[in-house]
Amino acid sequence: MVEPDQFGLLSKINLPQDLRELKITDLKEVCRELREFIIDELSENPGHFASSLGVVELTVALHYVFNTPFDRIVWDVGHQAYAHKILTGRKEKFHTNRKFGGLSGFPSPSESEYDSFTAGHASNSISAALGMAMANSIKGDGTDRQVVAVIGDAAISGGLAFEGLNNASSHPNNLLIILNDNNMAIDKNVGGLNQYLVNITTSKQYNKFRYELYQTFKKANLISEEMKGAILRFNNSLKSLITRQHNIFEGLDIRYFGPVDGHDVESLVRIIDQIKDMDGPKLLHICTKKGKGFAPAEEHATIWHAPGKFNKETGERIKNNNADSPALFQEVFGKTLVELADNNEKIVGITPAMPTGCSMTYMMEKYPTRSFDVGIAEEHAVTFSGGLAAEGMIPFCNVYSSFIQRAYDQIIHDVAIQKLPVVFCLDRAGIVGEDGATHHGVFDIAYFRAIPGAIVSAPINEHWLRNLMYTAQKKADAPFMIRYPRGKGYLKDWKCEFAEVEIGKGYCLKEGTDVAILSFGAIGNEAFKAIEMAEQKGLSIAHYDMVFAKPLDEELLHSVMSKFDKIITIEDGVLKGGFGSAVIEFMVDNGYSCKVRRLGLPDNFVEHGTVEQLRKACGIDSDAVYESLIKEW
Repeated sequence: MVEPDQFGLLSKINLPQDLRELKITDLKEVCRELREFIIDELSENPGHFASSLGVVELTVALHYVFNTPFDRIVWDVGHQAYAHKILTGRKEKFHTNRKFGGLSGFPSPSESEYDSFTAGHASNSISAALGMAMANSIKGDGTDRQVVAVIGDAAISGGLAFEGLNNASSHPNNLLIILNDNNMAIDKNVGGLNQYLVNITTSKQYNKFRYELYQTFKKANLISEEMKGAILRFNNSLKSLITRQHNIFEGLDIRYFGPVDGHDVESLVRIIDQIKDMDGPKLLHICTKKGKGFAPAEEHATIWHAPGKFNKETGERIKNNNADSPALFQEVFGKTLVELADNNEKIVGITPAMPTGCSMTYMMEKYPTRSFDVGIAEEHAVTFSGGLAAEGMIPFCNVYSSFIQRAYDQIIHDVAIQKLPVVFCLDRAGIVGEDGATHHGVFDIAYFRAIPGAIVSAPINEHWLRNLMYTAQKKADAPFMIRYPRGKGYLKDWKCEFAEVEIGKGYCLKEGTDVAILSFGAIGNEAFKAIEMAEQKGLSIAHYDMVFAKPLDEELLHSVMSKFDKIITIEDGVLKGGFGSAVIEFMVDNGYSCKVRRLGLPDNFVEHGTVEQLRKACGIDSDAVYESLIKEW
């Protein structure tokens, strides 16, 4: 744990009003101390590292200029919000970041009034901030509340961001959008001219002259409100002619400023202060470096996005290099996909901006023309996959479970209705751990079950993941969903010969006579220890791995419900509408009257913590299974 009072200026800042008491010349030192604080803390308590280092100056400038929390700052994604949290009353608790019962790793309105909107999934900031700005206008209470959206160059590629941009100039508002561009430097060929334009267009004198000229023309009836948009577009066209660049934002009638150095805190303060009161929506383009201030992170931003523990002096990452440890499910997926692609030239891989996280990198390295990173665009990823499938390809659309939620309409409209054989490989399914409520992949079983013709499967281990993938590329004639968890698998030797799986068939893992456990997916491994403990108490437990939540193995269920009066279902997903619900529906529809206990996630959003802590809290770990087995029926 880092002691906050070891820092000079930072130790005196508990809330943004303390920051605003400082001289502007002090802010550079505040930024240095903030970086040191983040590096010290995250070296021991892992989190999203490079992103937060990249926006330290921006965060300080925003809280220095704006009257937060009255003024609203809406962070996109939220990976970059650590400096924001430290400056807004959570410095002393920051050592609990991402820990069970501690601070969330993302902005959360339930945690602080300074967190104006939930963040976690990309591209929502502009729409949310625009809604806030319009609400303030509608209420008309005389307050002059400012609203700022902070969005990155990756997140702005998302469709929702463009929908927000398109709507921003349709209504009167003074929204400020800050585009944090950490993937490009200022072009030296035009840097001087750009800086000149920034100095001119952001100066109060220029904008005062511009406004007074407009009012003079208006009083002389030389201009009307209807002509205002045309004049703005002409002004934007003139600027595009001078810079030899067309600006998409100005094409949408959003005033554009930049690009500017996002690591010059004093300059940022002056520019933001100069443009914040301008009428109409505006966008400030800042250029930053991900991982700024920590050389290893600057050089390898992807690796240092969330690096785990590390030595802050040497930059060495502290990893568990146990050679006997099982492989990650993600690694098994990536390498298996390449094996399948070796023998089936129709296979293609699609991922929305997560090639490293989901191990699509293996496919990209060997088959670059058959692999597609479409950016943060899940909706496009699904429909693009549908288009590929319509022309005879076999797309493996690999998306985090929590992110595929964004493309539900496309799954139904663009894939399922046409019965297109898209293989949806849902990574990070179930409880994911420290990322918390915005990232748990717990709804997919329920919403995929509702789609006519969809196949919903989950492997209990790595061998079953390989065989389900093998089966999908041979047998799929409709959307085929394979969900698997984050992290390490269960087998030291994950490689196996491929074997075709019969769709809609489960199998018996263990015979028994007293109670039957029906499990779906890798969470079934929690039952093994529970069964061993229960049988020491004299119970005889049967265990069945159902493999498919849709179609269900009805033959197996008839057999189980004919033999057992007591049944437990377990799934790493929400109970409402999930696998357990499917079993109960079958029971009722077929006239059985078994006693069924369903283990799964409750009807509330699950917080952050380790996977083990959260499984225990939700009642789906081995202890919970054991308690369900032995308690009174």
